[in-house]
Amino acid sequence: MNPYAVTLSALWAAAAGGMAWHCAELARQITYVTLADGRRQERRLPLLFRLLLPLAPNVTRWFEGPSFAAVRATIARRIVAAGFEGLLSDVEFLALRLLTPLTFGVLWVLFALGAVAKSPFPFVRGMTIPICLLGPLWFYAYPGLWLRRALATRHRAIQRALPFALDLLTLSVEAGMDFMTALQRLTDRRKIDPLAEELIRVIREIQLGKTRREALRDMSRRVDLLDIRSVVNALVQADELGVSIGSILRIQADQMRLRRFERAEKLANESPVKMLGPLLLFIFPAVFLVLLGPILLRLFQQGL
Repeated sequence: MNPYAVTLSALWAAAAGGMAWHCAELARQITYVTLADGRRQERRLPLLFRLLLPLAPNVTRWFEGPSFAAVRATIARRIVAAGFEGLLSDVEFLALRLLTPLTFGVLWVLFALGAVAKSPFPFVRGMTIPICLLGPLWFYAYPGLWLRRALATRHRAIQRALPFALDLLTLSVEAGMDFMTALQRLTDRRKIDPLAEELIRVIREIQLGKTRREALRDMSRRVDLLDIRSVVNALVQADELGVSIGSILRIQADQMRLRRFERAEKLANESPVKMLGPLLLFIFPAVFLVLLGPILLRLFQQGL
């Protein structure tokens, strides 16, 4: 046996084992974000991001110019709204959008070329270019899809928690408690969810000198959610006009429950349309196969 081939194979095996060990260590790694009151909350970035983040400083300078200012501002707002502030910056995200297709997309092309060349099916070999392009396009779109999914997940969590939180605030304020005291007690006695994280930040900013209006407006801009914006606008107007906060909170809680019911009703109305695709793709062919399978099998046997 050729000793050079043996040495080369051993080096490739060692490199693959080292890469697998590094990926396993990154998969077990837990990252945290620090809340406004000093507590830490777990946040997990995708494994692809954690693999490529050490390479991001090599290309971040390309996106720091004024031509990317608007894109950076939009991405920064979405990262903050998704709850990953401090873990991922806007220029790092842009660097990942470039590095992901350049690294994993190239690996996809190499593996796809090898698999297509060894395929026994001619129609697969005829689709070499679409198969090779599919991977880089998906890896290019993956960071944006991940950020959109993370933002939607956080918004859904806030929408689910908001009516109950408003009910508790209404009861506390109508019982004679100050609004800030009620807000503090609410955050102390509920589990740390996305809404509690934002309320903790509002309380801390007010304690550091911001007015209540400014802190609430900053939360509205930071979260970028219609329900939060509606509640904040109502509270700010009540503060400016001297209206009772308890009545405003009760009205907002009723509106939030109504909106939640409308969203549930909309999803229920959309379910038949969403079920139509799987029905046509899987259920109808299965029914035809069960009904016509024995007949086709008998015809095939008679033909033989």
